[in-house]
Amino acid sequence: MSKYTLIYRDLLDMMRSGEIAAYSYLPSENELMKIYGASRDTIRKALNLLLQDGYIQKQKGKGSLVLEQNKIAFPVSGLTSFKELAGTMHASVQTDVHCFEKIVADTHLKQELYMDQGEVYHIERIREIDGEKVILDTDYINAKIIPGLTEEIAGDSIYEYIEKVLKLKVSFARKEITVHPASSHERQLLDMADHDLLVCVKTYAYLDDATLFQYTESKHRPDKFRFVEFARRSPV
Repeated sequence: MSKYTLIYRDLLDMMRSGEIAAYSYLPSENELMKIYGASRDTIRKALNLLLQDGYIQKQKGKGSLVLEQNKIAFPVSGLTSFKELAGTMHASVQTDVHCFEKIVADTHLKQELYMDQGEVYHIERIREIDGEKVILDTDYINAKIIPGLTEEIAGDSIYEYIEKVLKLKVSFARKEITVHPASSHERQLLDMADHDLLVCVKTYAYLDDATLFQYTESKHRPDKFRFVEFARRSPV
């Protein structure tokens, strides 16, 4: 086994055991060279492996930041409400409804929700996990299809209201995942720490009669989540 692989494994073991804490910085390259009696090239290869595997993030002028290893699994293929997802977390979870309003759909929202005209609920919810604001959900919901929403419902579970009160069935969704720099608005609402990027999951949700009722942009701080998908090979 190569020396840089041994160094990689040793550093990884210390990160996993907590000997090197999450959100602390690894020793500098010069310090690691002395600790392991290795060349700069060998140390850089070990650090690049840690970077590629998502265990560290290099911060300009600061060094190698150790990332949180216990990331929350966010299901990509499923259609799960945050309340349902929160029930699987071993963490303190809170939702803050930052904005709740009914607005007339503009041209953009008409296109996204396949509407000719009408009103939509515009809802912004901040998801706090273990005291950190790490998700910003922005929802646009067709008010004609899903009537009677309130801020209280938005703070609890919209899907639970749709299925248990309106007796409609949320059936399937189309999702798109992108990464983009955080806007000033997003930085104001989320605890971004040293992170500049957000993972955006766009969801177009449908009822069982194929009616599109919701368009959502869910912005996630990247160090807190891993996006999980099940794939089966299907030869073309």
